[in-house]
Amino acid sequence: MSESIIQIQHLNKTFGTGETAVHALEDINLDIRQGEIFGIIGLSGAGKSTLVRCMNLLERPTSGSITVNGQRLAWMEGEKLTTISERELRLARRNVTMIFQSFNLLMQRTCLQNVCFPMELSGLPRQQQRKRAMELLDLVGLRDKADAYPAQLSGGQKQRVAIARSLATDPKVLLCDEATSALDPNTTASILTLLKDLNQKLGVTVVVITHQMSVIEEICSRVAILDGGVIAEQGRVEDIFSNPKTEIGRQLVYPGGVQIDRLHAARVIRIAFNGGSSDEPLIASLAIDCGVKVNILGADTRSIEGKAFGTMLLGLPEDPGDAAKALQYIRSQPNITVEEVENHA
Repeated sequence: MSESIIQIQHLNKTFGTGETAVHALEDINLDIRQGEIFGIIGLSGAGKSTLVRCMNLLERPTSGSITVNGQRLAWMEGEKLTTISERELRLARRNVTMIFQSFNLLMQRTCLQNVCFPMELSGLPRQQQRKRAMELLDLVGLRDKADAYPAQLSGGQKQRVAIARSLATDPKVLLCDEATSALDPNTTASILTLLKDLNQKLGVTVVVITHQMSVIEEICSRVAILDGGVIAEQGRVEDIFSNPKTEIGRQLVYPGGVQIDRLHAARVIRIAFNGGSSDEPLIASLAIDCGVKVNILGADTRSIEGKAFGTMLLGLPEDPGDAAKALQYIRSQPNITVEEVENHA
């Protein structure tokens, strides 16, 4: 198992005081591993952006501790929160860079000059700045746009420049705060592919903040679900997708939802696909092998790297013998779990 690169313990963030205080984050505990792509997801107002901004102290937490790349950024001394000095923080932020939904490019500078900017601040010689910036623009596929200005670029190209700029200091961690939310689906897919490639080529740890479960399933290995400033659940993406344990988890994984009390079937079962081959036709096999037909009352499944994840609601036959036969067959299949659900129809 990889070593931890970000450790967050008992983190709290409160805005304001007294009756008007807003508790944005409450007792957050996270352990993000070196070299992984970790997702943080939640609905609007869940505290996602506040959490990611605490990781590099753009937001100062109210209490708790934050350790990044072995360096403590914030910690408790008794009842008081202590943080590293401003000078130490500037150096630490070279290891933890950030890209935003709005790109945050300097509009009066060319793409090359935008990528050079962090290196200017660090005092790197001008010739080395240009050489490194051109390498990074090449890495994100925009070498030919070095002399273009942001206004001349598409949204996806602007985000690629922002990514190149974020890599200028050779960071250990790349924080992505809704980095694809302003992009169309095709451009989003290309940016996610780029982030995955950079993760593999450079070994940079990527933390993805998003409200889109499709982004999580595309590139993340583990995910934490935030709800009202609290971590509702966290774990491997395939585990969360196959069997979300909380209401917010089910809402995010299956946004359409299925209301059991509206289903017209005597007995209803929920089956969860936990990573078997997506090419195996369960319902057809049941009909062929057992001669039993079931009704598909609702389904929300997806294929991730050729494996099936998600859930399906089935109405069993009214005949008790056929129902028992169907249950026995389904339970005998690998990578599938089954539970009977109450139907109040």
